[in-house]
Amino acid sequence: MSEITLNVQQNYLKESKEKSYFDGGLLQYIGWSILGFLVTVFTLGICYPWSITMILGWKARHTVINGRRLEFTGSAIGLFGNWIKWWLLTIITLGIYSFWLLIAMEKWKTKHTKFAN
Repeated sequence: MSEITLNVQQNYLKESKEKSYFDGGLLQYIGWSILGFLVTVFTLGICYPWSITMILGWKARHTVINGRRLEFTGSAIGLFGNWIKWWLLTIITLGIYSFWLLIAMEKWKTKHTKFAN
């Protein structure tokens, strides 16, 4: 075999091992979303952080990047503390902090997402 053919085969094998994909299903997502919604409604919003962490965990478990599966390590209790702080800041600043709320949530989510072992 020629050197070019070997390089092409090696690159193909490397690429096939390092594919990125999401293997979650629609019915699973709908089920987790309904469960999260029901828990949030029945606890009058107190368990909303649990609902968020549950969905984020499901998404991470079904996400593979460059052949490596993700893992979400955040906890509902950890998010709840931040949630209270973020809402207090929003109230104190008369809503101005709400512009940064989505960014703060994205930072928290990213901080607690890693590659699984």
